[in-house]
Amino acid sequence: MNQNPGVFGYKLGNTQLFREDGSVARVTVIEAGPIVVLGKRTMERDGYSALILGLGGDRKEKHTTKARAGQYAKKDGKKALYQDANTAPKKVVKELRVPPEYVAKFEPGQTLKLDEIFKVDQKVDAQGTTRGRGFTGVVRRWAFAGFVQTHGTHEYRRHGGSIGTNMTPGRTLPNLKMPGHYGAEKLSIVNLKVAKILPEKNMLLVEGAVPGAKGSLVLIRHSVKAGPKTQKK
Repeated sequence: MNQNPGVFGYKLGNTQLFREDGSVARVTVIEAGPIVVLGKRTMERDGYSALILGLGGDRKEKHTTKARAGQYAKKDGKKALYQDANTAPKKVVKELRVPPEYVAKFEPGQTLKLDEIFKVDQKVDAQGTTRGRGFTGVVRRWAFAGFVQTHGTHEYRRHGGSIGTNMTPGRTLPNLKMPGHYGAEKLSIVNLKVAKILPEKNMLLVEGAVPGAKGSLVLIRHSVKAGPKTQKK
């Protein structure tokens, strides 16, 4: 599991970034903030270490249930779960699994700063939920070639072909590529590069494509596979 530092954010879309040397970078714009630390998970109390983060802005009172509002405000003399953060209920609450020494650096109510977490040209991993395509056939889902398009082919152009054998074993084998639900699954892209950081706008520009539709929630972390380049002897 990747437990490197990172942030949650919303994918705004893709654009171009013109560098000083005249080159053009295709980047994905991530709105990551403001992100407030609501609480912490510790090894002693919870068995794992994590930061509880709130993002997406304040939740409207009419959209906030009593149970959710009770997590932020003290009631009947009992301490609320996120009382120390001293903030209004957030639209999105997520846990970020990180090492204990990283959790110790933050306190409830503190706001994460992008320029303190990431650096330009740093390698990061992006995780998001891919766009859902619904129920699709094998040509779109698995890139099958389909049947021949001529010589009297009728109603068989985009079929998958044979799915079993004649006598042995006499059944359809499992894990065959067949039509079904396509998309809407968690996907990670590793070793992307941070192209630019706009801390005043809480925006992070990542070079390359980040999984997910526009407006979807994504996770950007320090890469786990990016290491020093090995020199050939």
